[in-house]
Amino acid sequence: MTNSVSSGGAMPALPPFPRSDWALFLDIDGTLLDIADAPDRVVVPPDLREHLRIAADRLDGALALVSGRALDSVDQLFDPLRLAASGQHGSEWRPTPHAQVRPVAGLPLPESLHHGIARLADLHPGILVERKSHALAVHYRHAPELGPQLGARLAEALEGHAGLMLMPGRHVWEVKDATLSKGSAVELFLREPTFAGRRPVFIGDDRTDEDGFRAVERAGGLALPVGGLARSWPERQGFADAQAVRGWLAAFAERTA
Repeated sequence: MTNSVSSGGAMPALPPFPRSDWALFLDIDGTLLDIADAPDRVVVPPDLREHLRIAADRLDGALALVSGRALDSVDQLFDPLRLAASGQHGSEWRPTPHAQVRPVAGLPLPESLHHGIARLADLHPGILVERKSHALAVHYRHAPELGPQLGARLAEALEGHAGLMLMPGRHVWEVKDATLSKGSAVELFLREPTFAGRRPVFIGDDRTDEDGFRAVERAGGLALPVGGLARSWPERQGFADAQAVRGWLAAFAERTA
């Protein structure tokens, strides 16, 4: 099973199927799901929930979704499937499928910051401000030329808000707790009995996933990039796109069902 990209650049062979000693961490948007016009317009393919369930069972529960989305959004997407998960770039997490969601960040973002940043949507109809409790995202997929201007305005809005940081993504700027990340989420999971002692593997497509990559590599694991991130890191095995990731999971599920 090989992987290629439409631009004509060859991708390396797909990674091996998960091994019994893996702890698998999966980003969602752009990794499991194709990017959509807006976060609420993504589509979960019919078989994906079952393939994730089988993979989690095969790994004795050591599979977690690690996302910038809030966990209530994650659960709505994959309902009725419930998995271990981290949301809002490490600001909340659920160590096992049936555990309560636990906040990790100290305080929600200030209301004044939410209100100020919400006004950026007035700049262009293609700008979407996504409010979360401990983070927020400003999407500009439909106004890519405004990316630098939005970044500058957000940096200005964050002045005086100690402990927060601005992080770029794929046509999105994220505001979040500076001490938390997808990497800190991975580290939390690796302290849990279900994940401890396993080889951590992180699959992601975006610069926001690079903290997760560094965390698993520090622990002797694998970083498996997707799409453009894979093409920029040719020394790593990876995936052409989210469809390739889903195909890999499907083949693993069919192989172990």
